Amino acid sequence: MRLSRSFPLFFASLCLSLVSMSGSVARAAAPEAPKATEGVAPEKDKSVEKKSVTRHTITLGNRKIEYTATAGTLILRDDEAKPKASMFYVSYVADGYPDPARRPVTFCFNGGPGAASLWVHLGAFGPRKVQRDSEGMALAPPAILIDNEQSILDHSDLVFIDPVSTGYSRAATGEDPKQFHGLKEDVEWVSEFIRLWLVRNERFASPKFVAGESYGTTRAAGIALHLLDRYGIELNGVALLSLILNWQDQEFGIGNDLPYIIHIPTYTATAWFHKKLPPELSGDLRAALAESEKFALGEYATALLEGNRLAPARRREVVVKLARLTGLSPEYIERTNLRVELERFQKELLRSEGKTVGRLDSRFVGRDLDNAGEYSDFDPATPPLVGPYAAATNDYLRRELKFQDDAVYEHLTRKVRPWGWDGFENRYANLGETLRQAMTKNPHMKVLIASGLYDFATPYFDAIYSVSHLGLPLELEPNVVIETYEAGHMMYIKDTEHQKLKADLATFYRQAIPKR
Repeated sequence: MRLSRSFPLFFASLCLSLVSMSGSVARAAAPEAPKATEGVAPEKDKSVEKKSVTRHTITLGNRKIEYTATAGTLILRDDEAKPKASMFYVSYVADGYPDPARRPVTFCFNGGPGAASLWVHLGAFGPRKVQRDSEGMALAPPAILIDNEQSILDHSDLVFIDPVSTGYSRAATGEDPKQFHGLKEDVEWVSEFIRLWLVRNERFASPKFVAGESYGTTRAAGIALHLLDRYGIELNGVALLSLILNWQDQEFGIGNDLPYIIHIPTYTATAWFHKKLPPELSGDLRAALAESEKFALGEYATALLEGNRLAPARRREVVVKLARLTGLSPEYIERTNLRVELERFQKELLRSEGKTVGRLDSRFVGRDLDNAGEYSDFDPATPPLVGPYAAATNDYLRRELKFQDDAVYEHLTRKVRPWGWDGFENRYANLGETLRQAMTKNPHMKVLIASGLYDFATPYFDAIYSVSHLGLPLELEPNVVIETYEAGHMMYIKDTEHQKLKADLATFYRQAIPKR
């Protein structure tokens, strides 16, 4: 399995949320200065654990929550107790719960591979978030942190994990970082971190959840099974934001028609947003998507399967319908042999306006030097989704959480490349079967999938397709819920969608936690 040009680094990959900012702005203007209660180890000594503990208060709804924040590292060791890596984390534990069985804990991470957990941390789930406008567009720098009224701290304690080589997490002295850079290795070491955190904090009796975004959903599926098989740790639930389980769905190329089918509904959503659909489709977005989904799995999929056997008259019908649903011209679609790659769509949809559309969030637009080219110079959604969170994280860890380290906080790194795909040589990685096994072995585990309608990195229709091909027993199908949001890869950057995400997560927790 390889990472292609059409599938650059995923990030996000997230545990997520956003909202109304009334009382939050006051906190941002005059934050309470927390007091560090523990010391810091020498900064360059990665064999020594260090942490900073601070205490804070947030109001979520009508509930005031006092909580303890810990920013620190755990040393992961092999079976001979040899240090292998120092893994950085930030945890938030609500005060006043002496019985762990009454308080869930959720382990959160982004994806990449190569992403730290800053987006799910300061965008979606944590008690603080980066301020954006109500639609999720970035404000002028510097980034401002405000209280996150959509934080899920009122439902669960939170632990944000940075895998090895991301954030402040590093391989131990003398250890090759490459041993952590692969699907299998990553799952095993993040799982070991989760086990160790549960041991240190005496939380084995707590309801346990994992929440991953983007490649983090691939990781989460692996972790759900590995925790069970290796340690006997049963999860109550897995939240998958911006799902990618079957990587065949991402690999545009000759002989693989599936990505073209999967992306059609997101082409429709994007064309709808930018007002490129005909009048009869430009009103109700959900109605347009329903028609697009039916066409993608029906006439369009059949046409691609027939290849050159497709009759000319039928081909013309498919071209016209595809143009109608994507906002592209019939002539352009004909020239692509009915197969419009994502990067070409990003360049073509708004070409007449000299603009390109985003990949992580197709609501964002950009401009290239060369408007006649086939591919965009950059993803217009990436800079406004990276810079504010990277800056805010560096400031927040030092000033509010009092964690000091002079190392680079690797928010999104290519140092994890090449990424290993053990067990999937010469075929597409597909963690759908891994998730199915985890669910059949632990039939009480619930799964929530959150997908953005304007996300090209992990199209929402891929989630629908993947779940329908898991092969779950009928009695377990209700354990999986798919929710869609009118935003992109980080659906939580938009206020209304962040509010919906929190509401969906609240329902998810209620259904996944046993009533005793």
